[in-house]
Amino acid sequence: QALLVESGGGSLPAGGSMRPSCATSGYTFRIYCLAWFRQALVKEREKVGDITADGESTYTDPVKGRSTIYKDNANNTLYLEMHSVKPEDTAMYYCAREEAAGGTCDLWGIWGQGTQVTVSS
Repeated sequence: QALLVESGGGSLPAGGSMRPSCATSGYTFRIYCLAWFRQALVKEREKVGDITADGESTYTDPVKGRSTIYKDNANNTLYLEMHSVKPEDTAMYYCAREEAAGGTCDLWGIWGQGTQVTVSS
């Protein structure tokens, strides 16, 4: 059974940095796309970015330029590093794995429980 577990959330001031992580188990880590999503109160879930099986990362505009998604194949862990955080970054952050290996990184079938990030102004 594939399992994703986020950690590293918490409260921090605007301008700071965070690095949530997503520990995974129960599947072949290297062959799947992975992604970070977030959902803030009164907003729909939005994608933060993703990383392909080959390690190529892409980002959506709200975090582009101040975020890095990377993975460590040795410990099956996905990371999101974000600098210069803003109050609007406050959200529940989720990691996700694509539904099936060899896809196009657009169908996400396995989700973690999320880790809450709160950025104070």
